[in-house]
Amino acid sequence: MEVDSQLTYLRRLKFQFVEQNAKDKYVKSIVSDIDHAPLVTDEDNKQVKLRNDERKAALTQAKSRLGEVQNDVKTLAPLVEEDYLKVKKATEKAAELRQKIIDARLALSRLRQMHLHPRLTIKTADQKLADQVVEMQEITDEIETVSQKVQEVKERLKGGALEMENLRVKRAEAEKTMKMATVDEDDSILVPLCDWFTASLALHRSMQNLEDMEIISQNEIRLQYRVDNPRTREALVTITLIFVPDSRQLASADVAGLDELGVDPGDVIDAHIQTNNVQGLISAVLSRARGGV
Repeated sequence: MEVDSQLTYLRRLKFQFVEQNAKDKYVKSIVSDIDHAPLVTDEDNKQVKLRNDERKAALTQAKSRLGEVQNDVKTLAPLVEEDYLKVKKATEKAAELRQKIIDARLALSRLRQMHLHPRLTIKTADQKLADQVVEMQEITDEIETVSQKVQEVKERLKGGALEMENLRVKRAEAEKTMKMATVDEDDSILVPLCDWFTASLALHRSMQNLEDMEIISQNEIRLQYRVDNPRTREALVTITLIFVPDSRQLASADVAGLDELGVDPGDVIDAHIQTNNVQGLISAVLSRARGGV
């Protein structure tokens, strides 16, 4: 609207200028001496007309270009304004962030001035280094001691496993002997077997740390062991054995207390149940509980 009003004003001003110029020339041609007045011929009028036509054509082209420029301005003005608003917003945000960074640096400088880090002298640093070396040596010695103890425990477990295997064989032989013996036979056979079973049970208690043994039913027995675990030191592991009624076939086994030790029995239980290896099952579970794996 402002450009249109300016164009209208310029047209009026141009028309007034042309009108006044024509009037001035007309008056001068009338009042001036005819001998000294410039002669206006048809050729002059043609030349003036040609110049006017050229100027009109140039003016028309200029108006066309001006219209195109105005259309481009109208099209690009919203986009430019949008970009300007984005740039303005980004500039304001950058200024705000810059101010926050300056404030944070000032706050950090104040905190550093208020809480100065203690500076170590050469003597103090040397003493601290020596203390750390001594501490590392003590830790190394402790690791070696623990490794030796672990090795000793593993050796004891291997010996105990071999002894248990021997006892299992002897027990099988004793059970076979008891099956062949009758009730009316002399007690001279049963008494040694009873003593052997009692001794075997006592040995099992001492070697495997058997705390309690409870017979739940005719085909179910519950055994409770105390184990030494490197993570939790001492813990209780309960093994419940369930047999097929009226047989020695192991049906299932339930182990409690391994979750507290962080131990996963894996497929050890199922493997020993399939082979009906009770002693192997107990030894494998206790070995994993003591080893913490």
